[in-house]
Amino acid sequence: MDRTISLFSAEATGPGLPDLAGLLCCQGQITGFGRTAARLSVLVEEPWRARVLARECRSRGADAQVAVADCGSSQVRTSFRVDLLGLAERWLRPGHTGPVEDDSGKAVPSGFRLSGAMLRMWALAAGRPEPGGYLLGVDPLAPEMHEELLDVLAPLGVQARLLGPRAEQPAVRISGRRKLAGLLELIGEPPVGAESAWPELPPAGERRERTVGEARRGGPAEESPLQYLLEAVG
Repeated sequence: MDRTISLFSAEATGPGLPDLAGLLCCQGQITGFGRTAARLSVLVEEPWRARVLARECRSRGADAQVAVADCGSSQVRTSFRVDLLGLAERWLRPGHTGPVEDDSGKAVPSGFRLSGAMLRMWALAAGRPEPGGYLLGVDPLAPEMHEELLDVLAPLGVQARLLGPRAEQPAVRISGRRKLAGLLELIGEPPVGAESAWPELPPAGERRERTVGEARRGGPAEESPLQYLLEAVG
């Protein structure tokens, strides 16, 4: 079936090195080597994600290898590259050269504009569907970034919210058929092997309860008031 491709969609332009910033929106890490080069790495839960991400990195001109990290998770890691130095300079806070213990050293760059291609990389590394919605994982080592990521999603028409403190892993949640359809338009078709991690549209006409806050704003529902209160109080 023919469909219109959004100007901001991942399919609107060819893949490029700036797309890798999407990995830094989630658990991806950037490490600088002086002022000469930088390395990008990301730990993922499933081995297939590592394989797909390595392929996506290579298609953008960044050699990437798959390995098993000390923690047992699959890892995708590039070599130290001069052309990744710009990412390190933009995403690392002053005085930081990379992650240390419980601090990633990252911050959302001033004026950062998320693209559909970056969002696609984010989904490949940390996206997962759930009934009626979709979760994009965020970096537990960079909690100060979480609210800012909601702000960079909004200009793309992706209205999301942070999961409450009861969530097993930090993430932003997108729900509702219209919002999920917009997300799908932005990130494009899944690459081979990533189909299980792609958003799923709920049945048309599905009704959901509205939360107290959304009822006041007249917006769509995402959780029942009881769920919202339970998350709020932890």
